[in-house]
This record gives sequence, structure tokens and C-alpha cells, in this order.
Amino acid sequence: MKLTRLRLDQLKQFRQPLEIRDLTDGINLFVGPNESGKSTLVRAIRAAFFERYKSSSVDDLQPWGDTSATPEIELEFDWQGEHWTLNKRFLGKKRCDLKVGSQHFSGEEAEEKLAEMLGYQFPGRGASKAEHWGIPGLLWVEQGAVQDIQGPVSHAGEHLQSALGQSLGEVASSGGDELIARVEKERAELLTTTGKETKDYKKVLEDYRHSRERLDALNQSVEQYRQQVDQLGVLIEQKQTIDAARPWEEQRRKADTAKTQLNEVQRWQSEQRQDQQALDNCRQSQAVYRQQLKDFENQQHQLTQRAEDKAKAEAQLQECRDRRPQLEKRRADAEKAYEQARSRREQARHQAERTRLQQQIDELADRQSQQADALKQATELQVALKKLHAQQPDKDIDPAALAQLKRTEQALSELVIRQKALATRLNYELEPEQSITVGDEAVTGEGETLLVEATELHIPGIGRLRIQPGGTDVADLLRQQEALQSEQANLQRRLDIESFEEGEQRAADSQRLAQAIKHEQARLDILAPKGVDALRTTAEQDGARLETLRAQWAQLPEVQADVTSEENAEADLEAARAELKRAEDALNQHQQQQGLAEQASANAHAEWDKLNAELQAPDRKAREEQANKELTELKAREHQLTTAIDARQKQIDAAQPEVLEQDIERFTKSANAMETQARERAQNIRDLQVRLEEQGAQGLEEKRDEEAQINQRLAQRRDELTRRAQALDLLLKLLKDKRQALTRQLQAPLQKHLNHYLKLLFPQAHLSVDENLMPTTLTRPQGTGEEQGDLPSLSYGAREQMGLISRLAYADLLREAGKPTLIILDDALVHSDSQRLDQMKRILFDAARRHQVLLFSCHPENWRDLGATPKDLQALKVGYSAPASGDRGAERGGAASSNC
Repeated sequence: MKLTRLRLDQLKQFRQPLEIRDLTDGINLFVGPNESGKSTLVRAIRAAFFERYKSSSVDDLQPWGDTSATPEIELEFDWQGEHWTLNKRFLGKKRCDLKVGSQHFSGEEAEEKLAEMLGYQFPGRGASKAEHWGIPGLLWVEQGAVQDIQGPVSHAGEHLQSALGQSLGEVASSGGDELIARVEKERAELLTTTGKETKDYKKVLEDYRHSRERLDALNQSVEQYRQQVDQLGVLIEQKQTIDAARPWEEQRRKADTAKTQLNEVQRWQSEQRQDQQALDNCRQSQAVYRQQLKDFENQQHQLTQRAEDKAKAEAQLQECRDRRPQLEKRRADAEKAYEQARSRREQARHQAERTRLQQQIDELADRQSQQADALKQATELQVALKKLHAQQPDKDIDPAALAQLKRTEQALSELVIRQKALATRLNYELEPEQSITVGDEAVTGEGETLLVEATELHIPGIGRLRIQPGGTDVADLLRQQEALQSEQANLQRRLDIESFEEGEQRAADSQRLAQAIKHEQARLDILAPKGVDALRTTAEQDGARLETLRAQWAQLPEVQADVTSEENAEADLEAARAELKRAEDALNQHQQQQGLAEQASANAHAEWDKLNAELQAPDRKAREEQANKELTELKAREHQLTTAIDARQKQIDAAQPEVLEQDIERFTKSANAMETQARERAQNIRDLQVRLEEQGAQGLEEKRDEEAQINQRLAQRRDELTRRAQALDLLLKLLKDKRQALTRQLQAPLQKHLNHYLKLLFPQAHLSVDENLMPTTLTRPQGTGEEQGDLPSLSYGAREQMGLISRLAYADLLREAGKPTLIILDDALVHSDSQRLDQMKRILFDAARRHQVLLFSCHPENWRDLGATPKDLQALKVGYSAPASGDRGAERGGAASSNC
């Protein structure tokens, strides 16, 4: 089947006719942005085939806002060597025409012939739905539905099975199904469909498990009882051989001996610390006396150094006194220069202030003159605007009511035309001087009168005739005319006009007046942005400011003509200030230096006098001899203490106090541990004796033997049911495998086409088909093995790709069966990555060698290498042909929006 031509009129956004010709055998690519009409074309093709032409449920085909439109679709296609033409109109002027060569079919006969040819059906009533679409519903994919394959395949199942040449029902009716059902029934008594145990079988398994648990618990209890008897014998033997000798008492005696030895060592350590402290004090005293003797020796050297320091301080003091007059003269000169610069700066400031005030006075005088002119013009414009606003109420008119009046008069004009077409025409040709009366009007001569309501015709000398125009449309038009005339009169009264032309003239006058007001207001806003009063206030404020500035200028003192600029005067003053600051800093620094020199000289004299007095003191010789004597005695004491400390340290090291401390800890912990173990052993013996007496009274071994017999019987029943369940499960699998082999034989044609396309996308992959011809599982290589996944578990993009491949395989199957195929894809594969999309393009190109494909997309850049010339819907819409005379589309301009 090859679609060759498509024409739409008054359908959704295509208010005017759109015709597409020269469709090719292979891929026809339609591109355009969102809402350019691609999905509308798909909807039109579906409506032409699927919707009953008499259906009233297709008002979505009408252009938005136009409930009187008659959507029309015309298709031409070739099939089996004949040219077919289908024309369908909905809603307003319903009809369906189908031409096949020289044959012509119309109405429901044409629709049923198309449904039989393409393999679909019509609904009993209402709009067509997916379950009615059959083969086209599988091959014509709507936007965003390419991944949905289960629904369309189930709806087209009968037609697909017919294309296979035999029905899968033959397999279901084979004798093997009765056996399978019997095996499934017996298996269901033991296992669920998922392989889980049923109620009775599950109870046997649970009873066996519970018995096994009880038997294991009893075995464990018996074994534990025997272990406890053995343990009790060991504990009693240990108590008799170990605890009777009370070994912990010997450990405590060893700990006490170690404590005595450690106390003696600690006394030695205390004496050692006392002697060490005395030795430290002796050495510190020796250091004091050595320093005292060294100080005696250094005092003579210090006296010579201090004499030199005294002479140097006196020389520095004299130098400072000599430099003082020069620095004082520098500061005086700098002060004089600073005062002169400050006086010049004041003169320059006065001159700059006079210049600034004069400039402000000149600027304000010019601005005051401009403001006076602007105030005059603004006042005149304000008066003119008041006059224009006063005229505005007389010219205003409601534009919405005027537009409604225009629509009413246009509707009246159209109604008159329709009345003329439907009215009864009375043609008359009377003899000279003869007349008749038509209604209330007498007519003579010849002419024509239109009768739109019941009218009496009076013929003198003959009588009266009452003419009643036929049809209910005439009366309805007359009622519509009366309603429109009433609405026209009401609108004219509301607008206070005699005619629509008068209203248009008032609207034009109102618009011109508004433009004039807007123009004058704009001029006024330029002259007085804040209003005339604000402009007048600003002018008055500027006048007062001008008088103030003139008074300030008059109060400024006169200055010399050769006064330098304020900037130069300020720079000279800053330089004089800096020089004065440097002179003052130099004098202050010199004063500080002279004070320091005087202080240093006084200190040097005082230190020389003090040290000289100490050297001349009478007891200095006696103190030096006493220091030497004390130092000799301290050295002897140091030797005595060192000898005693070394001897005692050897005695302490030999006693090993750390080892004694460890012995005390070790013997004490050993004694405690032995005594604790003896108590615990005694307690454990008592506990075990009580526990064994209790368990011996319970008869554990007798209970264990009884439970073992019960467990053996349950194990035999469990094994019996398990063998039967496994046997039935295996038998059912073998029967179903045999049936599946027969099913695969019937599925082979479809599987062949699926494999053909699948190898272009996933080499060595396999897409399995169930007995209802539904794709189910994708199997493909993965590493060293393979992976399987149901179609719903794949990613969205992969489901799209599998959905399209399945549809192309169905199309090949139908083509081989001699069925018509046309593939329509609306924005398909939008979720495929670039690599997968390239592979899918190869698949589409391959399929286009056998089928016509209509591909719609809002992403033309994705299909440039598809091997098809794209048709731009925007360009097709721009190239609309002019509508024929009387075409309803000519009265409805514009285009409604649509989906991509």
C-alpha cells in the first residue's frame, strides 16, 4: 500500500486547505517545530480510516473556537494495482466516498470495505478506541507510544494469526492439552505454579522439620547431661587434690617477705634523697662564692671602662650645645615663610570664591530666563489640554459595544442573503393599468417579490390568495432576523447613535482627540515633567537663590590683581607647612638628644664615683679572704657526700626494688586467684549436683527414643511426596517443552523477521515470542555468558527500539501474507542515544525498501543521514493555495496550536 496524496480542510489548526502530494515509496520525512501540525496530520489519517463519518464524537477535529466547521480529509493510495481515493467529511456535512478504479462506494459500505482491507473494526457507538484499530493500530504509532507493544499486538492478534496461515488455537486444541491440564491439576495438589509447596505437602515438611528440631534438642540435652556428669567428677577430684592443701596461704607468706625487704630498700632511698639534696645545696653555695671572687677581680677593669664612658658622654653633650643656635634659626625662618604662604592662600581663596559665586550667578540668570519661557509655554499648553479634555466625554464610545454592533450588522447582512436564497419568489407580469395587492403593498407592471413569511395576495375581481413559504428554515431565519434587529436597536440606543457609520465616526473622532491629548501632554511633560506648579515654584526658588548669591558676592573683600591660583597657593602653603614641621621636628629631636646626653654624662660620673668608693673600702680585703676560705670547706663537704651517695646507690641497686614490687603483686594476685577458684569449684559442684538430679528425673533418653521413631515416619512421608512432586514437575516441563516446540514452528515466520532487524542492533541477540505472538524476552551476549531481560525491565530507550523492531517485523509478516502495510511514526526514538539512533536508522532504511514509512519529527538534525528529503511543514503551510469562493475557511483566519 502506497499513500500518494493527502488533503486536509477545516481540521484542527489547518483552517485552510493543506495538500501534500508526491509521497515516495520509501521514507517520507516530515519535520517542523512543536505545534506545527505533525500530530494533526497523523490524527487526520487515523480519523479517515478509524472514525465513522456519522460519528458525533470527533469534535476534536474542528478548529479551536469554530463549532460550525466541517472537517474534511481526502486520501489517495495505490494497492494491488488499483488507485484508491477516500474522501470523508465529519460533523456539518457528513459523507464518505471511496473510489477504487471505476468502482464507487459510499457511506458505511465504503468504511467496511476499508476496515476489511486494512484489518481493523469500527466501534458500536462513540469514538474509535485502541481495541478497534487492529493492524493499523500496530503499525501507526502515536507520539510517545512506540515502546508500548503489548496492547497493539493483542488488539491485532487475530489478523496476525491469520497472516501466519494457521491459528494458534489449533495447538491449544491438540490432544496434549488434556494431558497437560491433568498433570497440572495433580501437580497443583503438591506445588503452586511458582514451585512452592501446597498446604498438605507443606504441612508434612513442617511437621518433619519440627520433629527434627525436637529430636536435635533432645540429643543435645542427653549429650549435655553426660558432659556435666564427667565435669562433676573432674571438679570433685580437683577439690580433693588442690584445694585441700590451701596453696594460697603459701603465696601470701611469700608476698609478706617481699614487703619486708622492700620497706628496708625504701628507707635507703629516703636517706639517698636527703644526701643528694645536701650535695646540690653545697654545689650551689660554691657557685655563689666563685661569682663573688670573680666580681672582686672585675671591679678594677670596670673602673677604667667607666672613666672612658664619662669622657665620651661629656664630648657628646658639648657637641649638642654647639648645634642648638643653628636649628633655632631654621625654625624661625620656616615660621616666617609659613605665615606669608598662609596669607597668600587666604587671598587666593577669596578670589576663587568670587569667581565661583559669579559663575553661579550667571548660570542662575540664564536658567531663570529659560524657565520663564518654559513656564509661559507650559501655561498655554495646560489651558489647551483642559479644553481638549472637556471635549472628550462627547466623543467617547464603548469599543466593545461598537464591535458587537458591527458583528450584529454583519450577521444581519448574512441573514438577508440566506433569506433571499430560501424565500419564495413571486414573479408577476400584469396588464397595463392592472394591479394586485401583495400583503399591504400594491404592485403594478412586472417584477419580483420575495416572500419570507405568510402573505396574502389580493387580486381585484377574483379574491385573495394566502401564500405560506415552505420549510422551517425560513421561519427560523425570520426569528433570527428579529432577534438580531432587536439587538441592533438596543446597541444603537446604548451607544446613542443612529447608525454604525455614525459610531465609527465617533470612534475615529475619539481616537484623534486622544492622540491630540497624548501629543499635547507629551509636550507639557517635556516642559514641566513635575507639573506647571512645580515649574513655577522652581523658578521662584531660583530667583531667591540668585539674590542671595549676589549679596554674598558683594560682601567678599577686594583682592590684588596678581593673586596666584587657589591650587598654587595651597601647594605653597603645604610646602611651607612641611618645612616648618621638619624644622620643629629637628629642633625637638635635638632637644631630646641634648637631654639624653646630659643624663648620660651625669650617670657616667655617678657610676665612676660609686665604683671608685667601693674599691677604696677598708673591709674589701677581709671579705675576699673569707670567700676563699668558705669555698675550700664546701669542696671538702662535696667530696664526702659524693662518696656516701655512690656507696648507698650500689646497695639499693643490688636489692632490686622494682623486682620486689612485682613479687608482691604477683604473689598477692596468685593467692587471690587460687582462693577464688576454690570457692567457684565448690559452688559449681553444688550446682551440677542439683542440675543432674533434676535431669535424671526427666527421662531424657526415653523421650529421645520416642521422638526418633516419630521423625523416621515423617521422613518416609516427606520423601514419598517429594518424589511425586518432582516427577509431576518434570513431566509437566517435558509436555510444555513439546508444546513450545510446536508453537515455535508456527512462530518461525515472525521470528525470522525479528532476527533480521535485531542483528542490525544487537548482533547475536535473540528476542523470543510467546504463543500469542507477543515479544517477551531479550537475550544478548554479556562477557563470557549472556543476559536475559523482559521487555518491561529494559530502559525506556531500549523499549522504544524493541517496539519499533517488532512493528517492522509484523509489517514484513503482513506483506508476505499479501496484506497492505503503511508505517506511520510520530516522533519515534526520541530517547535513543546517538549510537543506537544510527543503528536504528539502518533498520528503518532497510524496512523502507519494502514498506512506505511516514516519519514525523521535531528534531530534523537527528534524521539528516536517513536518506530521505525532509518536508518542512512550516514551508507547506506558508504555501497554502487560496480558498475557493464560498469556502468556509476563508472566513476563519489564523491557525490554532497543536502538539509536536
